[in-house]
Amino acid sequence: MAQPLLPHRKAVIASIVILGLTLAILLWMGRPPICECGYVSLWHGDINSSGNSQHLADWYTPSHIIHGMIFYALGWFLFVKLGLGGSTRSGLGEQSAARWSFTLAVALEAAWEIAENTPMVIDRYRSVTVNWGYSGDSVINSMADLGWMSLGFFLALKLPVRVTVILAILMEVLAAFVVRDNLTLNVIMLIYPVDAIAQWQGMG
Repeated sequence: MAQPLLPHRKAVIASIVILGLTLAILLWMGRPPICECGYVSLWHGDINSSGNSQHLADWYTPSHIIHGMIFYALGWFLFVKLGLGGSTRSGLGEQSAARWSFTLAVALEAAWEIAENTPMVIDRYRSVTVNWGYSGDSVINSMADLGWMSLGFFLALKLPVRVTVILAILMEVLAAFVVRDNLTLNVIMLIYPVDAIAQWQGMG
C-alpha cells in the first residue's frame, strides 16, 4: 500500500515556526488582533465595508483556497518534475514533494499576508482595485487565510487534478458573479489595471 503523501515531522515543525513568526511580525506591524468592531464572525460578505478582511471568512477566502492548490502544483513541479532535492518521479519523489511543498506553501502565503498589510500594498488595493475600502487584514483574518490556503493545498493533494481545476474555476466564477472580483481579477488589477474591468466592477 502506498504511503500517504503527507508532510513529515520536520516539515510540520518548520511550518509551525513560520506561522509563529508571521503572527509575531503582523502584531509588530501594528495589525489589529481581531476586527476593531470587537467581535469575530465566521463569515463577512460585504467586501467594501470596514469588516472586510477582518473575520474568519469572506469572498476572498476562495482565493486563498486556490492559492493552496497553486502552491501544491508548484511544489510538485519543483520537487517531482524538476527533481529538486534529489526527488524523482517515483513514489519517493512524490512523497518528498508533498512533505516539503507544504512548508513552501506556508512560507509563500505567509510572505503574502505580510506584504499585503504594508502601507504600499494597502494603498495599491485602494487605488486600483474594487477594494476601495480596504485597510488591511486583522491578524486573525491573516491566520485564517493561512488555514484556508492549507485546505486548498490538501484538497489538491487528495483530489484528482481535473476535480481540483474544476473546483478552482467554480470558485472563481462564483466570486466574480457575486462580488465582481476574484483571484484572477485581483492579480490583473494589482499588476496592470484595466479600465474596462474597473468600470464593470464599479457597476456592482
